[in-house]
Amino acid sequence: MPTYCRASAARRVALVGAAALTATLALAGPAFAHAEVEADKAQALAQNVTLSFVSEAESASAGFTELRVVLPEGIAPGDVTLAEAPKGWKLEATSDGYTVGGPALKPGVDAEHEIKVRRLPDAKEIAFKTVETYSDGEISRWIELSDGGAEPEQPAPVLKMKAAAAGATPVGASPSASPTPTPAASEATSSAPATPEATDKAVKEAADEDEGSSTGLVIGSGAVALLALGGGAWWLAQRRKSATEN
Repeated sequence: MPTYCRASAARRVALVGAAALTATLALAGPAFAHAEVEADKAQALAQNVTLSFVSEAESASAGFTELRVVLPEGIAPGDVTLAEAPKGWKLEATSDGYTVGGPALKPGVDAEHEIKVRRLPDAKEIAFKTVETYSDGEISRWIELSDGGAEPEQPAPVLKMKAAAAGATPVGASPSASPTPTPAASEATSSAPATPEATDKAVKEAADEDEGSSTGLVIGSGAVALLALGGGAWWLAQRRKSATEN
């Protein structure tokens, strides 16, 4: 075969291969879009955590108008506040999460927003199922969870977290028991100035004691007086008897 024929055949093969690759990439294009979540403190039970979400644009003719996010177990809608979002977008709580949306973004522009969470749950990873709405009514659902097998076609954003820090407790946990007072603390308590109520009580108790003592003293004095009178009367009677006999 002439050399130019072989070269021509090679070019045709290359062109066919390039066309096939282009078609494959074009068909696979939407699969490259995805939704992601990141955290400034990706640790279980971390407090006041900022979560950053990115929804990549899939449409070349319409822009995002709204994102609906389902919160994982352990994060309540009331624990979430909007930290940053596209201009004009607002957050509204739902029964299981929140929506954030507003004026349509330009086609091809990714939707990015940040929320602040009061505290993350105690888990190794948490998923944020996300439903995206475009200005032309198209809806894209990133809600699939991995079951350990093949990667889902439209996986939900998942945040992997480190183990909780030592001593971290879930929100609403009962406080630990109060420590036993040290001797120094006991002394400080006993030497603390008396309150008016304590002073009044002490005064009343002292008055009661004084009253009891006074009553006892009066009774005792009366008994002595009676004894003295009785003794005097007996002595006087004895003198009169003696005088009569004489």
